[in-house]
Amino acid sequence: MRFPLHMSALPSEFHYLYLPSVVTLLSPKSLSAFSHRWGEAAQIEDIVTRIQDEKAGGVAIRTVKSFLSKIPSVVSGADIVQWLMKNLSAEDPAEAIHLGSLIAAHGYIFPISDHVLTLKDDGTLYRFQSPYFWPSNCWEPENTDYAIYLCKRTMQNKARLELADYEAENLARLQRAFARKWEFIFMQAEAQVKIDRKKDKAERKILDSQERAFWDVHRPVPGCVNTTEMDIRKCRREKNPHRVKKSVYGVPDEGQSQPSPVHSSSQPTRKPTKEDVQKEISFLNIQLDRHCMKVSKVADSLMSYTEQFMDYDPFVSATEPTNPWISDDASFWDVEASRDPSQQRVKKWGFSLEEALKDPAGRDQFLKFLESEFSSENLRFWLAVQDLKRRPLQDVSARAQEIWTEFLAEGAPSSINLDSHSYERTSQNLKDPGRYSYEDAQEHIFKLMKSDSYARFLRSNIYQDLLLARKKYLYRSIKAPCGGDYFLSSCSYLESSGGVFPPCQLYV
Repeated sequence: MRFPLHMSALPSEFHYLYLPSVVTLLSPKSLSAFSHRWGEAAQIEDIVTRIQDEKAGGVAIRTVKSFLSKIPSVVSGADIVQWLMKNLSAEDPAEAIHLGSLIAAHGYIFPISDHVLTLKDDGTLYRFQSPYFWPSNCWEPENTDYAIYLCKRTMQNKARLELADYEAENLARLQRAFARKWEFIFMQAEAQVKIDRKKDKAERKILDSQERAFWDVHRPVPGCVNTTEMDIRKCRREKNPHRVKKSVYGVPDEGQSQPSPVHSSSQPTRKPTKEDVQKEISFLNIQLDRHCMKVSKVADSLMSYTEQFMDYDPFVSATEPTNPWISDDASFWDVEASRDPSQQRVKKWGFSLEEALKDPAGRDQFLKFLESEFSSENLRFWLAVQDLKRRPLQDVSARAQEIWTEFLAEGAPSSINLDSHSYERTSQNLKDPGRYSYEDAQEHIFKLMKSDSYARFLRSNIYQDLLLARKKYLYRSIKAPCGGDYFLSSCSYLESSGGVFPPCQLYV
């Protein structure tokens, strides 16, 4: 159901759903008629309305000037935290930040430059969501709406509208799922872009950010809380078994049946047809092909992963070097200025090829090793495909052809080895080039690097010398005049202190 932007266009019987001041004046018996979710939304909207009311002591909404541009209608996170502490009797900033983060998680306020909806007590700029997009409007957007939104983002050549990695993956997944109707989705996105271009620049900026925040609530970043999700047991109690979490993961292809997540007893039973039995057989065959593991194996895997990455979790282990913002040690700045990777980073490259390629320094060292063996074409191809996935839509076709010419065409200067299946799939995909035309080839090359060149990289002198050099750098022992040893956490300390060692660092 779609709602108009202004409440004046609504019938009077609907006004009580949108005016928090009216809801809060209802008697407890009347208020109990609302569901828990409605009551929660009414309280949040009451707070948000008061924050925006400057005449009644709310937060001042202003336009911030930045380099060569203006950011309209924003407030700082620190201002919101101060207002919450002052007007809601919060005892400490942590309580106010927690409450503000809950409000942000529901999409009523949002950071203008981040997909993670949380409140920070600093100068981060936030914007208020339009009442049209408030969760109380009972939004249940479909994946087709999400596909139109993502497709529209790719058509606009603006840095602020570039897709994040997870959004690009979602777009590719939706494109495969809605392949037959993708032309219709593309046309819808084009029509919306034409309408948006007629709007004022400042208004367009605000609306783009509000629409992005709306989808950050309903299709959140992986790992973030989904506040629109309802417990499946509550759905059953409310006799609404189909209202479950919507996600782009597991979207069925067109023509593929999707079994209901909950059995509904209200549906009349009928004798299964031949098609029903065939669909059930297909579904069971798919389940048989799934990779299943025992719970004990999964637990062992999780425990080993946790133990391996424990040293990299700042909540569990102290970081090296220490955080200069909470300690007096400035070693971190010296290490960053030198652009040399720390011992922890170098050690992490040995966990897996994925970890080595995540780190820019790890990629550079791996590429340096492959160049020394005259076999860098695999990694350069993999990096080129990664770059292709982040290119604007208008540059994708040309860049895809450049990659083919450089790595896969007959007589290519940096030819790579592909199996016949991957080569045929890639050549077919290039008839209609897209961001994911090289998906099969990239996966094949990644497996080749993981099984061959990555293992040789870990045994190479480049990696071993770098690892040993970092150990010597961190744990160098210097002889003191009195016969003791100074153990320094960083060699840069000796330079910054002019060769003078304080007594607290002397161990005899």
